[in-house]
Amino acid sequence: MRAVVFRDTETPVSVEEVELAAPKAGEVRVKIAAAGVCHSDLHLRQGDWVVPTPLVMGHEGSGVVVELGEGVTSLAIGDHVVLSWVPPCGECRYCQQGHEARCQKVATVVAPQGVLFDGTSRLSVAAGEGGGEDEEVHHYLGVSSFAEEVVVPASGAIKVRDDAPLDVISVVGCAVATGVGAVLNTAAVEPGSTVAVIGCGGVGLNVVQGAKLAGAERIIAIDVVAEKTATALQFGATDRIDASAGDSVEQLLALLPDGVDYAFDAIGRTFTTEQAIQMLGLGGAAVIVGLPPTGAKASFEPLVLAEADQRILGSNYGSVRPSIDIPALVDRYMDGQLKLDPLISGRRSLEDAADALNELQGGGVLRTLLIP
Repeated sequence: MRAVVFRDTETPVSVEEVELAAPKAGEVRVKIAAAGVCHSDLHLRQGDWVVPTPLVMGHEGSGVVVELGEGVTSLAIGDHVVLSWVPPCGECRYCQQGHEARCQKVATVVAPQGVLFDGTSRLSVAAGEGGGEDEEVHHYLGVSSFAEEVVVPASGAIKVRDDAPLDVISVVGCAVATGVGAVLNTAAVEPGSTVAVIGCGGVGLNVVQGAKLAGAERIIAIDVVAEKTATALQFGATDRIDASAGDSVEQLLALLPDGVDYAFDAIGRTFTTEQAIQMLGLGGAAVIVGLPPTGAKASFEPLVLAEADQRILGSNYGSVRPSIDIPALVDRYMDGQLKLDPLISGRRSLEDAADALNELQGGGVLRTLLIP
């Protein structure tokens, strides 16, 4: 099958012919309908994180189940699914407590080692004419959706309603779950709250949507790209700040002198994390949603944090329970409560993956869908 392979930062990502083994016990094969190009994929290409290589890229996607591994009873061939890049093991203490986004097996085996639950990969590149062993290829976050098909744990293929447009709902698997979940699950934003959102890309716009769903009174959208903050107004923002026009903290405090109840960093750079903390009012919470490069460090004054009764919260995957939250988010979209279509900047083939990543890096797009 065709798949987009990342080998190293010096080698352009490209489409290769990759072998996909049959699903083992507890796994399913899914034919990909669409895969979203996310900033996490860009971090990968830029070498911001240490990952095993080579690997098939992509962690956001949707498709149709085409094969069941032994013992799988929760899904059937033909089911429409959204892929979750945290496939809960259901056995660790975090999964048992209902904190599935913290799954220990995903955090210690699947994600860092580029494998599935049994510690092995289903992906390989066949040896050339000279013979030798096939080359092992790694999974990215247990998904690897930049491909024609994937094999994933059954818990990572979330059944959704058949009448939802299968390509569009691919973005629920990361951007929507991460952004909306950060508001509703991680921060538990209360009605009447004031909220600042730093970064209005695919995730940030879903933070804005989540804040609207939560009943926030003021939602301040902040970005260096005017078109993105204008889009944020369509998603529920009440105010916008042009971060290129001056210090964002000063501009926000001019709007809300007491600071905000919640500030979401949807970018994940050192300075945006520090800005989120500086925007807080008494009792406020800074929620770190965007992911920085490995080793990045931000600073804050602990005394101010303590005296003002403030909090800093990390939000992994919106603290979601995939089997519960992903179908519910698709339902909200179909019921008109969530906007997904405006998030889609375009549709491209797998062969255009490198160009799609370049466009994302340039800041001019939200979500490009790769359609195998």
